[in-house]
Amino acid sequence: MNSMRMLSSEEEKDDAAEVTWEDQQRINTFSKLNTRKRAIHEKLDELNQEKEALDDLSTELELADEDQPVLYKIGESFLHLPHSLALARLESDTAALTTNLAALAASADACDADMNSLKVALYAKFGRAINLDDD
Repeated sequence: MNSMRMLSSEEEKDDAAEVTWEDQQRINTFSKLNTRKRAIHEKLDELNQEKEALDDLSTELELADEDQPVLYKIGESFLHLPHSLALARLESDTAALTTNLAALAASADACDADMNSLKVALYAKFGRAINLDDD
């Protein structure tokens, strides 16, 4: 049920805050950071799935016959590699992926920190007249 009520004079004043050029720049920066953070989280999800696939491959290679060549995906191609070379390649790929995941997580944290500082400044000026919460 939707109930209607009159705004108090205090709530009415919150909406009347003037948006300066600096405020608009802060809002724009917040929006850019939010978009960047979402893109980073999408990439993190993709890389976490890839890491799970590499972990599964590691388990499979432990069980594989060492004399048989291993079909290993490099880029868009699959190559037959000797077991020892496939293991070395897997370790290298896992290390690179772990480094990439850590860098992306740090970048997401930096976006969060910048967004939080902008939230403080914007909420201090605009109060309830602005919504900076994630959906």
